[in-house]
Amino acid sequence: MSDPFRRLTSGHGSRMADQTPARTFADALLAFESGGDVDELAALFADGAELVRPEASGLADPEDAAGFWTSYRDQFDEVTTEFGHVTEGEDHATLEWSSSGSLTTERSITYRGVSLLHLDGDGRIDRFATYYDTAAFLEPSAR
Repeated sequence: MSDPFRRLTSGHGSRMADQTPARTFADALLAFESGGDVDELAALFADGAELVRPEASGLADPEDAAGFWTSYRDQFDEVTTEFGHVTEGEDHATLEWSSSGSLTTERSITYRGVSLLHLDGDGRIDRFATYYDTAAFLEPSAR
C-alpha cells in the first residue's frame, strides 16, 4: 500500500509529509492503539477541543481528549488502524481508515470510517469528528 500521507493538498507547501498534522495524529493513534500512553495522543488537542464520535454522546466531558481516547481504546483487546486516502489543507485534514482487531468480548471486528480534524492557529486539533459503521459493533444475532 502506498503512503497516504505523501499525497497532500494545498496548505503544506514543501513541508515533509511525516511532519504534517495528519501524520502526527496517525502516528500517535497507532502508538496508543498498540499500548502507548494516551497523553501523547491527547497532547495533540487544543484545550477545550470538541471531540465527536457516534457512540460517545454519553461521555461526561466531550472536551476531555484523554477520556475520549481511553473510552475508545477500552472497547478492544487489540486494535490497529490502517489509513487510506488522506487530504490536508491549511486548517483541516481528512483521513479515511480501516480498523481491525478484537473487542473485549473476544469477537473479531473490522470496520471503516473517516475522521475529520480541524486545526487551530497553532496546529493543534480543536475539533475532531469521526464517523464509521457502528453496526460493526453490534453482536450478531443467535442463529
